[in-house]
Formats: sequence, structure tokens, C-alpha cells
Amino acid sequence: MLLIPAIDLKDGECVRLRQGVMEDATVFSGDIVAMAKRWVDQGARRLHMVDLNGAFEGKPMNAEAVHQVHQAYPDLPIQIGGGIRDLDTIQAYLEAGVSYCIIGTKAVHNPEFVKQACDAFPGHIMVGLDAKDGFVAINGWAEVTEHRVEDLAKRFEDDGIEAIIYTDIGRDGMMQGVNIEATQALAQAVNVSIIASGGITNLDDIKALATIEKDGVTGAITGRAIYEGTLDFAEAQALADKLSAEQTA
Repeated sequence: MLLIPAIDLKDGECVRLRQGVMEDATVFSGDIVAMAKRWVDQGARRLHMVDLNGAFEGKPMNAEAVHQVHQAYPDLPIQIGGGIRDLDTIQAYLEAGVSYCIIGTKAVHNPEFVKQACDAFPGHIMVGLDAKDGFVAINGWAEVTEHRVEDLAKRFEDDGIEAIIYTDIGRDGMMQGVNIEATQALAQAVNVSIIASGGITNLDDIKALATIEKDGVTGAITGRAIYEGTLDFAEAQALADKLSAEQTA
């Protein structure tokens, strides 16, 4: 199972939010490249970057910071979300070296767009489904829809997406542990890899996630825990690798 450090961008700085509230942001660094280096040095094999301003504005607002990280680490895969609402934006990110573009709000408003994006850029599209009490939230989590996560996920499983990134908003940034039950239910409901997000706090969460890797949970995004030190990233990835190897032995 791949652990993916999160670098959330707000006004050009690396921040973490609590439950997606922009006003409740903790700034961890103004040097995005230095933050990327920190995780690369600890063994990160991919970065998860989110343009928080872009998620609210509906267009990229922190693209320059993403470009700088790619220029510093050209061989490091980056997945980016936030404000990706058209094919031109996806093309611009991919041409700038990003590996995966995450479609969130647009996927809910216009599900057909996901298929269009997958056809245009095969192998590079993910869908981000952020849930509150089982229902998908959009527009930077400011609006909760009437779509159930599993129902919406099934609409995309044949489109050619690389993965679904599933975030439990209630757990995100709260250091309360992963919602294993909901993550497993989603993984079992669709034939698409699931990347878990929200609530990872310590090694116990890594162990719990490892038990549902067989259901299709191939990765996990971690943010506040590695920034505040309740989880040592290098140790966590080593543990995840060990547990994965034991399952396949």
C-alpha cells in the first residue's frame, strides 16, 4: 500500500485544514519545494497536492507551486486536485509534468466529463469523492449533495479512471482515525482502486488500512499526522510495505 504525503496549497503556502474549513488553516511552510524535499527524503514515492484556492475559485490558483515541485523532482509522480474543471487545465498540468489529475466537483456536476477526460488523457485521471455522512460534498466541501458516495462511484468505474480518492470529511484533519468501515464498503462496491484519505493519525491506522488492502484499497493520503508528528512517514511506509508483502507471500 502506497502512502502519499499531502501538500495542500493556500495562497502559495503549505497548510492543513480541519474538515475543509478554509478559515481553520494551519500554515506549515511557505517553501513548497522544501516541504516536498522533506517527504522525498523520508521515502515518499508520490505526492498528493491540492489547490485549495482553486477548489473554491473553480480554476488553478497555485499551479506555479506545483510546477516548482516537479522541476525540483522530475521523476516524482504528483497527483493534483482542486479547480480542475476543463480539459485545457488537465492538459496544462500534464504538460507541466503532473502524473495524475483529480476531478472532484466537476465529476459530480457533469459525470460525462470524467469519461471525456479519460478518453483524452488515458491513465492520468482520478476522481475525488469527498463524503460527509455518506453523501458527496463539492465546491471545496462547502456544499453537500444528495448523491451517495457508492452510487456515484459506480458511475465512473467503467470510464477508465486510475483510482477514486475517498475522503471522509468528518475525519479529515481531526486526528480521529480512518473510517475503515466506509472505506472498505466503497472498495467492495466498485472495481476501481481506492485511495483512502482523512483521519490517519498513527501506525494503528496503517495496520487497519492494511487489512482492507485486499478489497482494493491501494493507497492512503496522510497530512496533519505527518506534519504534527503523530506519524513518522518513513516508519509508516516501511510498515505498509511489510504488511503488503506478508499478505502476498
